[in-house]
Amino acid sequence: MRTSTGSTASPAAVSDPGATDSDRAPVVLLEHVHRVYPGNPPVRALDGVSLRIDPGEMVGVVGPSGSGKSTLLNVLGTLDRADEGVVRIDGYDVGGLADHRLSALRARRIGFVFQQFFLAPGVSALDNVADGLLYTGLQPHVRRARARRTLERVGLTDRVHHRPEELSGGQRQRVALARAVVGEPPLLLADEPTGALDSASGAVVLELLHTLCAAGTTIVVITHDHGVAAELPRQVHILDGRIESDTRTGGRS
Repeated sequence: MRTSTGSTASPAAVSDPGATDSDRAPVVLLEHVHRVYPGNPPVRALDGVSLRIDPGEMVGVVGPSGSGKSTLLNVLGTLDRADEGVVRIDGYDVGGLADHRLSALRARRIGFVFQQFFLAPGVSALDNVADGLLYTGLQPHVRRARARRTLERVGLTDRVHHRPEELSGGQRQRVALARAVVGEPPLLLADEPTGALDSASGAVVLELLHTLCAAGTTIVVITHDHGVAAELPRQVHILDGRIESDTRTGGRS
C-alpha cells in the first residue's frame, strides 16, 4: 500500500516570496518509492528509490532502456502514482492529492519536454506556446504576450508566426521548450530532449536548458546519451529500478 506524509495544501497556494533557496523545501523528494506493474513475473519498475533535488539544480537521470527512467519521469511528473513511498513535488505530497489537485500541480508547477515535439500542426509557434497557459485563466492577449516573450528567450523572435512544418527540428524543440516554461514552473522534466536532433541542434537545446537553470528553473534531464549526461553537473544512474550512483560531475553547473 502506498504511504504518504506531510502537507496536502492546494497546489494553487503561493510560495513565500521572501524565502531563499536554503529555506525552501526540495523541488523533488522521493523516499523509498516503489512502482510495480502486474505481470508474470511482476515488473519492479522502481524498487525503493530515494532522491532529493534542490531548487535550481540540473540533474541527469541516466540509464539504458528498461532501467526505470520513464517510470521515474512519470512519477516525478505526477502522471503515474507510486505504490509505496513518499513523493513530494515542490513541497506538495503527491500521495495525498486527489486527481483534480494533481492536475493543478502539473499545470502550475511542472513543465514537460519530450523527444517528440508534440506541437499542434498548422498552428503558429506563438499559439503553440500560448496554449501552454490555457488552464491559467489568463486572457488570450496576455497568454500570447507571454508566449512572445518566451519565444524571444529561446531565440525564435523571427519565427513566432511560423507553423511547425515550416521549422527545423531544432527550432521545433525550442518551441516545445518555450511552451514548457512559459508558465514559469519550478520543475522542468526533459525526456531525451536532444534525441531527435542533429548534434548542432542538440547543443543549442542543451545550452538553453543551462540558461533556464541559471535563471532558477530546476531541471531533470532523462537520457541514455552519456555525451549529454557529461554536460550536466549531477548524474543519477538508474538500473533495474534502483539508483546505482548519484554523483557530482565535471559538467557545467
